[in-house]
Amino acid sequence: MRPTDLTLYRFPPTWRWLIERIWRVEHAFERAKAEGRAEDDTRLRIFFVLALFAAGFLTLAAGAVKSVLFSDVDRGGIAGGPPGERADLTDRNGQLLAVDLPHYGVYYDPKENWNPEEVRRALSVALPDLSPERLDRALRADKRQYLIGGLTPQEKNRVDDLGLPGVSFEPESKRVYLLGPTAGHLIGFVDRGGAGLSGAELALDDAIRSGAGKGPVPLSIDLRVQTALQDELRKAAVMHQAIGAVGLVTNVRTGEILGMASYPEFDPNAAGASPPANMVNHAAATVYEPGSVFKVFTLAMGLDACDVTPNTMFDARTPLALSGQVIHDYDKDNSMLPLWEVFTHSSNIGAARLGLRCGADRMSHYWRNFGLFDAAPSELQESAHPIVNKRMSDNVVASMAFGHAISVSPLAIATGMGAILNGGNYVPLTIRKLGPGDAPQGRRVIAESTSRTMLALMRLNVLSGTGTKADVPGYSVGGKTGSAEKAMGGHYERKKLVSSFAAVFPTDGAFDADRYFVLIMLDEPQPTKETYGFATGGWTAAPAAGRVIERIVPYLNVRRSPGPVIPFGPKAGEAAAALGEER
Repeated sequence: MRPTDLTLYRFPPTWRWLIERIWRVEHAFERAKAEGRAEDDTRLRIFFVLALFAAGFLTLAAGAVKSVLFSDVDRGGIAGGPPGERADLTDRNGQLLAVDLPHYGVYYDPKENWNPEEVRRALSVALPDLSPERLDRALRADKRQYLIGGLTPQEKNRVDDLGLPGVSFEPESKRVYLLGPTAGHLIGFVDRGGAGLSGAELALDDAIRSGAGKGPVPLSIDLRVQTALQDELRKAAVMHQAIGAVGLVTNVRTGEILGMASYPEFDPNAAGASPPANMVNHAAATVYEPGSVFKVFTLAMGLDACDVTPNTMFDARTPLALSGQVIHDYDKDNSMLPLWEVFTHSSNIGAARLGLRCGADRMSHYWRNFGLFDAAPSELQESAHPIVNKRMSDNVVASMAFGHAISVSPLAIATGMGAILNGGNYVPLTIRKLGPGDAPQGRRVIAESTSRTMLALMRLNVLSGTGTKADVPGYSVGGKTGSAEKAMGGHYERKKLVSSFAAVFPTDGAFDADRYFVLIMLDEPQPTKETYGFATGGWTAAPAAGRVIERIVPYLNVRRSPGPVIPFGPKAGEAAAALGEER
Protein backbone atom coordinates (compact mmCIF):
# COMPACT_ATOMS: atom_id res chain seq x y z
CA MET A 1 0.00 0.00 0.00
CA ARG A 2 1.17 3.44 -0.89
CA PRO A 3 2.20 5.56 2.13
CA THR A 4 -0.10 8.43 2.89
CA ASP A 5 1.03 11.99 2.28
CA LEU A 6 0.74 12.60 6.03
CA THR A 7 3.16 9.71 6.73
CA LEU A 8 5.66 10.91 4.13
CA TYR A 9 5.60 14.40 5.55
CA ARG A 10 7.49 13.18 8.60
CA PHE A 11 10.58 12.37 6.48
CA PRO A 12 13.15 14.79 4.96
CA PRO A 13 12.67 15.61 1.24
CA THR A 14 15.48 13.24 0.13
CA TRP A 15 13.99 10.34 2.01
CA ARG A 16 10.47 11.17 0.72
CA TRP A 17 11.81 11.03 -2.88
CA LEU A 18 13.52 7.66 -2.23
CA ILE A 19 10.40 6.15 -0.60
CA GLU A 20 8.28 7.30 -3.53
CA ARG A 21 10.61 5.61 -6.01
CA ILE A 22 10.69 2.32 -4.04
CA TRP A 23 6.91 2.33 -3.78
CA ARG A 24 6.58 2.78 -7.53
CA VAL A 25 8.90 -0.20 -8.18
CA GLU A 26 6.98 -2.33 -5.69
CA HIS A 27 3.70 -1.22 -7.31
CA ALA A 28 5.05 -2.35 -10.70
CA PHE A 29 5.83 -5.78 -9.17
CA GLU A 30 2.30 -6.06 -7.81
CA ARG A 31 0.73 -5.01 -11.12
CA ALA A 32 2.81 -7.60 -13.08
CA LYS A 33 1.79 -10.36 -10.67
CA ALA A 34 -1.88 -9.36 -10.81
CA GLU A 35 -1.88 -9.46 -14.62
CA GLY A 36 -0.28 -12.93 -14.64
CA ARG A 37 2.99 -11.75 -16.16
CA ALA A 38 5.43 -13.51 -13.80
CA GLU A 39 8.30 -13.15 -16.22
CA ASP A 40 7.90 -9.35 -16.15
CA ASP A 41 7.92 -9.47 -12.37
CA THR A 42 11.22 -11.41 -12.43
CA ARG A 43 12.78 -9.07 -14.95
CA LEU A 44 11.79 -6.04 -12.92
CA ARG A 45 13.29 -7.52 -9.76
CA ILE A 46 16.57 -8.42 -11.55
CA PHE A 47 16.69 -4.94 -13.06
CA PHE A 48 16.11 -3.41 -9.62
CA VAL A 49 18.92 -5.45 -8.03
CA LEU A 50 21.28 -4.55 -10.89
CA ALA A 51 20.38 -0.90 -10.50
CA LEU A 52 21.16 -1.05 -6.76
CA PHE A 53 24.55 -2.70 -7.40
CA ALA A 54 25.35 -0.20 -10.14
CA ALA A 55 24.50 2.71 -7.85
CA GLY A 56 26.69 1.23 -5.12
CA PHE A 57 29.66 0.73 -7.42
CA LEU A 58 29.26 4.22 -8.86
CA THR A 59 29.25 5.66 -5.34
CA LEU A 60 32.44 3.75 -4.43
CA ALA A 61 34.13 4.80 -7.67
CA ALA A 62 33.24 8.44 -7.10
CA GLY A 63 34.63 8.24 -3.58
CA ALA A 64 37.86 6.69 -4.80
CA VAL A 65 38.32 9.34 -7.48
CA LYS A 66 37.66 12.07 -4.95
CA SER A 67 40.21 10.60 -2.53
CA VAL A 68 42.88 10.45 -5.21
CA LEU A 69 42.28 13.81 -6.84
CA PHE A 70 41.01 15.99 -4.04
CA SER A 71 42.37 14.49 -0.82
CA ASP A 72 44.01 16.85 1.68
CA VAL A 73 46.38 14.16 2.98
CA ASP A 74 49.45 15.85 1.53
CA ARG A 75 48.36 19.36 2.41
CA GLY A 76 48.68 19.18 6.17
CA GLY A 77 51.60 19.88 8.43
CA ILE A 78 53.39 16.71 7.30
CA ALA A 79 53.35 17.09 3.56
CA GLY A 80 54.67 14.32 1.39
CA GLY A 81 54.12 11.34 3.68
CA PRO A 82 52.39 9.74 6.65
CA PRO A 83 52.81 11.08 10.20
CA GLY A 84 56.40 10.66 11.40
CA GLU A 85 58.06 10.65 7.98
CA ARG A 86 61.06 12.99 7.81
CA ALA A 87 63.44 14.29 5.18
CA ASP A 88 67.01 12.99 5.09
CA LEU A 89 69.70 15.06 6.82
CA THR A 90 73.02 15.61 5.04
CA ASP A 91 76.21 17.52 5.71
CA ARG A 92 77.02 20.57 3.60
CA ASN A 93 78.55 18.35 0.89
CA GLY A 94 75.58 16.00 0.57
CA GLN A 95 76.91 13.18 2.76
CA LEU A 96 74.01 11.35 4.43
CA LEU A 97 73.70 11.76 8.19
CA ALA A 98 70.14 10.65 9.03
CA VAL A 99 67.55 8.79 6.96
CA ASP A 100 64.18 7.07 7.35
CA LEU A 101 64.51 3.37 6.53
CA PRO A 102 61.73 0.73 6.27
CA HIS A 103 61.37 -1.32 9.43
CA TYR A 104 58.63 -3.49 10.91
CA GLY A 105 56.58 -3.69 14.06
CA VAL A 106 55.70 -7.11 15.52
CA TYR A 107 52.14 -7.84 16.71
CA TYR A 108 50.54 -10.82 18.47
CA ASP A 109 46.86 -11.86 18.24
CA PRO A 110 45.92 -14.46 20.91
CA LYS A 111 42.78 -15.43 18.98
CA GLU A 112 44.93 -16.93 16.22
CA ASN A 113 47.23 -18.98 18.44
CA TRP A 114 46.59 -22.13 20.43
CA ASN A 115 50.08 -22.59 21.93
CA PRO A 116 51.24 -19.39 23.70
CA GLU A 117 54.14 -21.17 25.41
CA GLU A 118 55.66 -21.95 22.02
CA VAL A 119 55.38 -18.26 21.10
CA ARG A 120 57.02 -17.28 24.38
CA ARG A 121 60.00 -19.62 23.88
CA ALA A 122 60.52 -18.72 20.22
CA LEU A 123 60.21 -14.94 20.54
CA SER A 124 62.38 -14.79 23.66
CA VAL A 125 65.23 -16.18 21.56
CA ALA A 126 64.44 -14.46 18.26
CA LEU A 127 63.80 -11.00 19.83
CA PRO A 128 66.23 -10.59 22.76
CA ASP A 129 65.30 -6.87 23.08
CA LEU A 130 61.63 -7.72 23.60
CA SER A 131 60.62 -7.02 27.19
CA PRO A 132 59.51 -10.25 28.94
CA GLU A 133 56.85 -8.27 30.81
CA ARG A 134 55.41 -6.92 27.55
CA LEU A 135 55.40 -10.41 26.02
CA ASP A 136 53.60 -11.86 29.08
CA ARG A 137 50.92 -9.17 28.91
CA ALA A 138 50.37 -9.83 25.21
CA LEU A 139 50.07 -13.58 25.74
CA ARG A 140 47.43 -13.04 28.44
CA ALA A 141 45.49 -10.37 26.53
CA ASP A 142 42.20 -10.96 24.72
CA LYS A 143 42.96 -8.84 21.65
CA ARG A 144 45.82 -8.06 19.24
CA GLN A 145 48.87 -6.50 20.95
CA TYR A 146 51.96 -4.57 19.79
CA LEU A 147 55.16 -6.31 20.88
CA ILE A 148 58.19 -4.47 19.52
CA GLY A 149 59.18 -2.23 16.62
CA GLY A 150 62.22 -1.31 14.62
CA LEU A 151 62.93 -4.70 13.00
CA THR A 152 65.01 -4.59 9.85
CA PRO A 153 63.74 -6.59 6.85
CA GLN A 154 66.31 -9.29 7.65
CA GLU A 155 65.18 -9.52 11.29
CA LYS A 156 61.54 -9.58 10.22
CA ASN A 157 62.22 -12.48 7.83
CA ARG A 158 63.95 -14.48 10.58
CA VAL A 159 60.93 -14.14 12.87
CA ASP A 160 58.51 -14.79 10.00
CA ASP A 161 60.36 -18.01 9.13
CA LEU A 162 59.45 -19.38 12.57
CA GLY A 163 55.86 -19.71 11.35
CA LEU A 164 54.29 -18.73 14.65
CA PRO A 165 50.47 -18.46 14.43
CA GLY A 166 49.13 -15.11 15.63
CA VAL A 167 52.43 -13.29 15.01
CA SER A 168 52.15 -10.64 12.28
CA PHE A 169 54.03 -7.58 11.07
CA GLU A 170 53.23 -4.05 9.99
CA PRO A 171 55.61 -1.70 8.14
CA GLU A 172 56.87 1.41 9.95
CA SER A 173 59.59 3.99 9.36
CA LYS A 174 62.57 4.25 11.67
CA ARG A 175 65.07 7.09 11.86
CA VAL A 176 68.58 5.76 11.35
CA TYR A 177 71.79 7.71 12.05
CA LEU A 178 74.26 6.23 9.62
CA LEU A 179 77.45 7.30 11.41
CA GLY A 180 76.44 6.46 14.96
CA PRO A 181 78.04 8.84 17.49
CA THR A 182 79.57 11.10 14.82
CA ALA A 183 77.93 14.53 15.30
CA GLY A 184 75.37 12.81 17.53
CA HIS A 185 74.82 15.82 19.80
CA LEU A 186 74.44 18.23 16.90
CA ILE A 187 72.13 15.99 14.83
CA GLY A 188 70.04 14.90 17.84
CA PHE A 189 67.33 12.23 17.68
CA VAL A 190 63.56 11.69 17.42
CA ASP A 191 60.90 9.84 19.39
CA ARG A 192 59.01 6.75 18.19
CA GLY A 193 56.44 8.97 16.49
CA GLY A 194 59.08 10.79 14.47
CA ALA A 195 59.07 14.08 16.44
CA GLY A 196 62.44 15.75 17.02
CA LEU A 197 63.67 15.67 20.62
CA SER A 198 67.12 17.30 20.47
CA GLY A 199 69.77 18.82 18.23
CA ALA A 200 68.97 19.62 14.62
CA GLU A 201 66.10 17.11 14.65
CA LEU A 202 64.34 19.37 17.16
CA ALA A 203 65.66 22.74 16.00
CA LEU A 204 64.65 22.17 12.36
CA ASP A 205 61.70 19.87 13.06
CA ASP A 206 59.19 21.73 10.89
CA ALA A 207 61.55 21.96 7.91
CA ILE A 208 62.51 18.29 8.20
CA ARG A 209 58.88 17.15 8.42
CA SER A 210 57.65 19.34 5.57
CA GLY A 211 60.63 18.28 3.44
CA ALA A 212 59.75 14.58 3.53
CA GLY A 213 59.72 13.29 -0.03
CA LYS A 214 61.02 16.59 -1.42
CA GLY A 215 64.76 16.24 -0.88
CA PRO A 216 67.30 16.30 1.95
CA VAL A 217 67.81 19.09 4.48
CA PRO A 218 71.52 20.07 4.46
CA LEU A 219 73.23 21.05 7.69
CA SER A 220 76.14 23.45 7.96
CA ILE A 221 78.64 20.88 9.21
CA ASP A 222 81.37 19.40 7.03
CA LEU A 223 81.60 15.70 7.85
CA ARG A 224 85.37 15.70 7.29
CA VAL A 225 85.84 18.59 9.71
CA GLN A 226 83.43 17.02 12.19
CA THR A 227 85.26 13.69 12.14
CA ALA A 228 88.66 15.27 12.71
CA LEU A 229 87.35 17.51 15.49
CA GLN A 230 85.54 14.70 17.28
CA ASP A 231 88.49 12.34 16.98
CA GLU A 232 91.02 14.80 18.39
CA LEU A 233 88.66 15.92 21.16
CA ARG A 234 88.12 12.31 22.21
CA LYS A 235 91.87 11.63 22.22
CA ALA A 236 92.57 14.72 24.34
CA ALA A 237 89.78 13.92 26.79
CA VAL A 238 90.94 10.33 27.22
CA MET A 239 94.61 11.29 27.47
CA HIS A 240 93.90 13.81 30.23
CA GLN A 241 91.03 11.86 31.84
CA ALA A 242 88.69 14.85 31.52
CA ILE A 243 85.15 14.47 32.83
CA GLY A 244 83.82 16.38 29.83
CA ALA A 245 85.00 18.23 26.73
CA VAL A 246 83.79 20.52 23.96
CA GLY A 247 84.98 21.19 20.43
CA LEU A 248 83.72 23.78 17.93
CA VAL A 249 84.76 24.85 14.43
CA THR A 250 83.00 27.83 12.84
CA ASN A 251 83.32 30.06 9.81
CA VAL A 252 83.42 33.53 11.39
CA ARG A 253 82.42 35.24 8.12
CA THR A 254 79.16 33.34 7.61
CA GLY A 255 78.45 32.08 11.13
CA GLU A 256 78.15 28.48 9.91
CA ILE A 257 79.07 25.76 12.39
CA LEU A 258 81.34 23.34 10.53
CA GLY A 259 81.89 21.01 13.46
CA MET A 260 80.49 20.58 16.97
CA ALA A 261 81.54 17.86 19.38
CA SER A 262 80.71 17.08 22.98
CA TYR A 263 82.36 14.45 25.18
CA PRO A 264 81.25 11.94 26.45
CA GLU A 265 79.68 10.86 23.15
CA PHE A 266 76.42 9.03 22.59
CA ASP A 267 74.83 7.12 19.72
CA PRO A 268 71.44 8.58 18.70
CA ASN A 269 70.48 5.15 17.30
CA ALA A 270 70.38 3.91 20.91
CA ALA A 271 69.57 7.10 22.76
CA GLY A 272 67.53 5.26 25.38
CA ALA A 273 70.50 3.08 26.28
CA SER A 274 72.85 6.03 26.88
CA PRO A 275 73.41 7.48 30.37
CA PRO A 276 71.52 10.79 30.55
CA ALA A 277 74.74 12.67 31.31
CA ASN A 278 76.26 11.52 28.01
CA MET A 279 73.35 12.98 26.05
CA VAL A 280 74.06 16.55 27.20
CA ASN A 281 75.46 18.75 24.44
CA HIS A 282 78.06 20.60 26.51
CA ALA A 283 78.83 22.95 23.62
CA ALA A 284 75.36 24.52 23.87
CA ALA A 285 73.69 23.38 27.08
CA THR A 286 76.47 23.72 29.69
CA VAL A 287 77.89 26.98 31.04
CA TYR A 288 81.42 27.40 32.37
CA GLU A 289 83.57 30.08 33.91
CA PRO A 290 85.91 30.15 30.90
CA GLY A 291 89.01 31.79 32.31
CA SER A 292 91.58 33.68 30.28
CA VAL A 293 90.05 33.14 26.84
CA PHE A 294 87.82 36.01 28.02
CA LYS A 295 90.82 38.32 27.80
CA VAL A 296 90.13 38.42 24.07
CA PHE A 297 86.87 40.24 24.87
CA THR A 298 88.55 42.46 27.47
CA LEU A 299 91.35 43.61 25.17
CA ALA A 300 88.95 44.12 22.25
CA MET A 301 86.81 46.37 24.49
CA GLY A 302 89.89 48.26 25.73
CA LEU A 303 91.37 48.83 22.29
CA ASP A 304 88.00 49.82 20.85
CA ALA A 305 86.78 52.24 23.50
CA CYS A 306 89.11 52.74 26.48
CA ASP A 307 91.93 54.84 25.01
CA VAL A 308 94.62 52.18 25.16
CA THR A 309 97.04 50.74 22.59
CA PRO A 310 99.05 47.51 22.55
CA ASN A 311 101.93 49.49 24.13
CA THR A 312 99.97 51.00 27.02
CA MET A 313 101.67 49.96 30.26
CA PHE A 314 99.92 48.18 33.14
CA ASP A 315 101.28 47.65 36.62
CA ALA A 316 101.58 43.94 37.41
CA ARG A 317 104.38 44.33 39.97
CA THR A 318 102.10 43.53 42.91
CA PRO A 319 98.80 41.67 43.31
CA LEU A 320 95.68 43.77 42.81
CA ALA A 321 93.89 44.17 46.15
CA LEU A 322 90.14 44.82 46.12
CA SER A 323 87.54 44.65 48.84
CA GLY A 324 87.59 41.04 50.03
CA GLN A 325 89.63 39.85 47.04
CA VAL A 326 93.27 39.77 45.92
CA ILE A 327 94.03 39.07 42.26
CA HIS A 328 97.31 37.30 41.48
CA ASP A 329 99.06 36.25 38.27
CA TYR A 330 99.79 32.62 37.48
CA ASP A 331 103.36 33.58 36.55
CA LYS A 332 104.68 36.13 39.04
CA ASP A 333 106.71 38.42 36.79
CA ASN A 334 106.45 41.37 39.21
CA SER A 335 106.87 43.87 36.39
CA MET A 336 105.25 46.62 34.38
CA LEU A 337 103.69 45.05 31.28
CA PRO A 338 102.61 46.58 27.97
CA LEU A 339 99.11 45.52 26.96
CA TRP A 340 100.41 43.09 24.36
CA GLU A 341 102.37 41.29 27.10
CA VAL A 342 99.34 41.33 29.38
CA PHE A 343 97.81 39.24 26.58
CA THR A 344 100.75 36.96 25.74
CA HIS A 345 101.67 36.40 29.43
CA SER A 346 97.95 36.04 30.27
CA SER A 347 98.22 38.47 33.20
CA ASN A 348 95.11 38.46 35.38
CA ILE A 349 96.33 41.61 37.14
CA GLY A 350 96.77 43.48 33.86
CA ALA A 351 93.39 42.34 32.48
CA ALA A 352 91.64 43.28 35.74
CA ARG A 353 93.23 46.73 35.67
CA LEU A 354 92.08 47.20 32.07
CA GLY A 355 88.54 46.12 33.01
CA LEU A 356 88.46 48.63 35.89
CA ARG A 357 89.85 51.32 33.60
CA CYS A 358 86.99 50.75 31.16
CA GLY A 359 84.41 50.60 33.96
CA ALA A 360 81.22 48.69 34.69
CA ASP A 361 78.97 50.58 32.27
CA ARG A 362 81.30 50.15 29.31
CA MET A 363 81.93 46.49 30.12
CA SER A 364 78.18 45.84 30.36
CA HIS A 365 77.68 47.55 26.99
CA TYR A 366 80.38 45.51 25.22
CA TRP A 367 79.55 42.21 26.93
CA ARG A 368 75.94 42.65 25.86
CA ASN A 369 77.01 43.46 22.28
CA PHE A 370 79.24 40.37 22.26
CA GLY A 371 76.17 38.32 23.26
CA LEU A 372 77.65 37.25 26.60
CA PHE A 373 74.62 38.26 28.69
CA ASP A 374 72.17 36.09 26.72
CA ALA A 375 71.83 32.55 25.40
CA ALA A 376 73.66 32.16 22.10
CA PRO A 377 71.17 32.96 19.28
CA SER A 378 71.40 29.61 17.51
CA GLU A 379 68.60 27.37 16.21
CA LEU A 380 69.61 24.85 18.88
CA GLN A 381 67.00 24.92 21.62
CA GLU A 382 69.56 23.56 24.09
CA SER A 383 71.37 26.93 24.00
CA ALA A 384 71.85 27.81 27.69
CA HIS A 385 71.50 31.18 29.39
CA PRO A 386 74.61 32.51 31.13
CA ILE A 387 75.02 32.99 34.86
CA VAL A 388 75.78 36.67 35.41
CA ASN A 389 76.05 38.83 38.51
CA LYS A 390 73.27 41.41 38.61
CA ARG A 391 75.46 43.97 40.38
CA MET A 392 78.54 45.05 38.45
CA SER A 393 80.79 45.87 41.41
CA ASP A 394 84.53 46.52 41.05
CA ASN A 395 85.19 42.93 42.14
CA VAL A 396 82.84 41.57 39.49
CA VAL A 397 84.26 43.82 36.75
CA ALA A 398 87.85 42.89 37.63
CA SER A 399 87.05 39.16 37.78
CA MET A 400 85.02 39.15 34.57
CA ALA A 401 87.96 40.78 32.78
CA PHE A 402 89.88 37.48 33.08
CA GLY A 403 86.92 35.10 32.75
CA HIS A 404 85.65 34.57 36.28
CA ALA A 405 82.41 35.73 37.94
CA ILE A 406 80.50 34.85 34.74
CA SER A 407 79.53 31.47 33.30
CA VAL A 408 78.68 31.15 29.61
CA SER A 409 78.26 28.36 27.08
CA PRO A 410 81.03 27.52 24.61
CA LEU A 411 78.49 28.35 21.87
CA ALA A 412 78.18 31.90 23.24
CA ILE A 413 81.99 32.24 23.40
CA ALA A 414 82.30 31.14 19.79
CA THR A 415 79.60 33.57 18.65
CA GLY A 416 81.15 36.53 20.46
CA MET A 417 84.68 35.66 19.31
CA GLY A 418 83.45 35.59 15.73
CA ALA A 419 82.57 39.28 16.00
CA ILE A 420 86.13 40.09 17.10
CA LEU A 421 87.77 38.01 14.37
CA ASN A 422 85.63 38.76 11.29
CA GLY A 423 86.12 42.52 11.12
CA GLY A 424 83.76 43.52 13.93
CA ASN A 425 80.31 42.11 13.00
CA TYR A 426 78.23 40.06 15.44
CA VAL A 427 76.82 37.16 13.37
CA PRO A 428 74.62 34.50 15.05
CA LEU A 429 75.90 30.97 14.53
CA THR A 430 73.78 28.60 12.47
CA ILE A 431 73.49 24.86 11.89
CA ARG A 432 71.92 25.44 8.46
CA LYS A 433 73.97 25.37 5.29
CA LEU A 434 73.88 28.84 3.74
CA GLY A 435 73.77 29.46 0.02
CA PRO A 436 76.25 31.72 -1.81
CA GLY A 437 74.07 34.78 -1.29
CA ASP A 438 72.79 33.94 2.18
CA ALA A 439 75.62 35.30 4.32
CA PRO A 440 74.02 37.21 7.24
CA GLN A 441 74.64 40.93 7.62
CA GLY A 442 75.18 40.94 11.38
CA ARG A 443 75.64 44.11 13.42
CA ARG A 444 78.83 46.03 14.07
CA VAL A 445 80.22 45.79 17.60
CA ILE A 446 83.89 46.89 17.19
CA ALA A 447 85.87 48.73 14.55
CA GLU A 448 87.69 46.89 11.77
CA SER A 449 90.97 48.28 13.07
CA THR A 450 90.31 46.73 16.50
CA SER A 451 89.58 43.39 14.86
CA ARG A 452 92.82 43.55 12.86
CA THR A 453 94.85 44.36 15.98
CA MET A 454 93.28 41.48 17.90
CA LEU A 455 94.14 39.06 15.08
CA ALA A 456 97.75 40.25 15.25
CA LEU A 457 97.87 39.84 19.05
CA MET A 458 96.43 36.33 18.83
CA ARG A 459 99.03 35.44 16.21
CA LEU A 460 101.74 36.88 18.47
CA ASN A 461 100.45 34.75 21.36
CA VAL A 462 100.91 31.57 19.30
CA LEU A 463 104.37 32.66 18.17
CA SER A 464 105.75 33.69 21.57
CA GLY A 465 103.12 33.50 24.30
CA THR A 466 101.05 30.86 26.06
CA GLY A 467 99.69 29.34 22.83
CA THR A 468 102.85 28.10 21.13
CA LYS A 469 101.73 24.45 21.21
CA ALA A 470 98.85 25.26 18.84
CA ASP A 471 101.09 26.51 16.03
CA VAL A 472 100.83 24.77 12.67
CA PRO A 473 103.90 25.44 10.49
CA GLY A 474 103.00 27.18 7.26
CA TYR A 475 99.69 28.58 8.49
CA SER A 476 99.08 31.81 10.40
CA VAL A 477 97.35 30.42 13.48
CA GLY A 478 96.44 32.71 16.36
CA GLY A 479 94.84 31.97 19.70
CA LYS A 480 94.38 32.46 23.41
CA THR A 481 94.66 30.00 26.29
CA GLY A 482 92.31 29.73 29.25
CA SER A 483 92.71 27.94 32.61
CA ALA A 484 89.83 28.64 34.97
CA GLU A 485 89.74 27.25 38.47
CA LYS A 486 86.30 25.75 39.14
CA ALA A 487 84.09 27.33 41.77
CA MET A 488 82.94 24.59 44.15
CA GLY A 489 81.44 24.90 47.61
CA GLY A 490 81.84 28.67 47.70
CA HIS A 491 85.54 28.74 46.81
CA TYR A 492 87.82 28.04 43.86
CA GLU A 493 89.52 24.63 43.58
CA ARG A 494 93.07 25.17 42.32
CA LYS A 495 93.41 21.60 41.03
CA LYS A 496 90.07 21.45 39.19
CA LEU A 497 90.39 23.43 35.98
CA VAL A 498 88.40 24.19 32.88
CA SER A 499 91.25 24.36 30.37
CA SER A 500 90.64 25.82 26.92
CA PHE A 501 92.14 27.23 23.78
CA ALA A 502 90.40 29.60 21.35
CA ALA A 503 92.14 29.57 17.94
CA VAL A 504 91.72 31.47 14.70
CA PHE A 505 93.22 30.92 11.24
CA PRO A 506 94.33 32.51 9.06
CA THR A 507 95.10 35.68 11.00
CA ASP A 508 95.88 37.55 7.78
CA GLY A 509 93.77 38.13 4.67
CA ALA A 510 90.76 40.26 3.81
CA PHE A 511 87.71 40.34 6.06
CA ASP A 512 85.43 39.35 3.19
CA ALA A 513 87.30 36.04 2.91
CA ASP A 514 86.57 32.94 4.98
CA ARG A 515 88.26 32.74 8.37
CA TYR A 516 87.85 29.92 10.88
CA PHE A 517 87.54 29.68 14.64
CA VAL A 518 88.39 26.56 16.69
CA LEU A 519 87.52 26.13 20.36
CA ILE A 520 88.75 23.23 22.49
CA MET A 521 87.63 23.04 26.11
CA LEU A 522 88.47 20.28 28.62
CA ASP A 523 86.61 19.94 31.92
CA GLU A 524 88.96 18.89 34.75
CA PRO A 525 91.86 17.54 32.66
CA GLN A 526 94.55 15.70 34.58
CA PRO A 527 98.27 16.39 34.14
CA THR A 528 100.48 13.78 32.51
CA LYS A 529 104.17 13.06 32.35
CA GLU A 530 104.24 14.64 28.88
CA THR A 531 102.78 17.90 30.24
CA TYR A 532 105.30 18.00 33.12
CA GLY A 533 102.52 18.01 35.69
CA PHE A 534 100.54 20.88 34.15
CA ALA A 535 96.85 20.70 33.24
CA THR A 536 96.46 24.27 31.96
CA GLY A 537 95.04 25.24 28.57
CA GLY A 538 98.45 25.78 27.01
CA TRP A 539 99.46 22.18 27.78
CA THR A 540 96.19 20.32 27.23
CA ALA A 541 93.79 22.20 24.94
CA ALA A 542 96.24 24.10 22.73
CA PRO A 543 97.96 20.97 21.31
CA ALA A 544 94.55 19.45 20.51
CA ALA A 545 93.48 22.63 18.71
CA GLY A 546 96.68 22.58 16.67
CA ARG A 547 96.09 18.97 15.63
CA VAL A 548 92.52 19.78 14.60
CA ILE A 549 93.68 22.71 12.47
CA GLU A 550 96.42 20.63 10.85
CA ARG A 551 93.86 17.98 9.85
CA ILE A 552 91.14 20.28 8.52
CA VAL A 553 93.09 22.92 6.55
CA PRO A 554 93.16 20.72 3.39
CA TYR A 555 89.34 20.52 3.39
CA LEU A 556 88.89 24.27 3.86
CA ASN A 557 91.26 25.29 1.05
CA VAL A 558 93.24 27.57 3.36
CA ARG A 559 96.36 28.78 1.60
CA ARG A 560 99.72 28.39 3.26
CA SER A 561 100.94 31.67 4.72
CA PRO A 562 103.38 32.68 7.46
CA GLY A 563 100.91 35.34 8.59
CA PRO A 564 101.66 38.93 9.56
CA VAL A 565 105.25 39.68 10.50
CA ILE A 566 105.33 40.60 14.20
CA PRO A 567 108.76 41.12 15.77
CA PHE A 568 109.44 40.05 19.33
CA GLY A 569 110.41 42.47 22.08
CA PRO A 570 109.47 46.15 22.42
CA LYS A 571 108.46 46.46 18.75
CA ALA A 572 105.77 43.76 19.00
CA GLY A 573 103.09 46.13 20.30
CA GLU A 574 103.89 48.72 17.65
CA ALA A 575 103.60 46.08 14.92
CA ALA A 576 100.25 44.86 16.22
CA ALA A 577 98.95 48.41 16.44
CA ALA A 578 100.19 49.20 12.93
CA LEU A 579 98.31 46.20 11.52
CA GLY A 580 95.11 47.65 12.92
CA GLU A 581 95.85 51.11 11.54
CA GLU A 582 96.39 49.69 8.02
CA ARG A 583 92.62 49.30 7.66
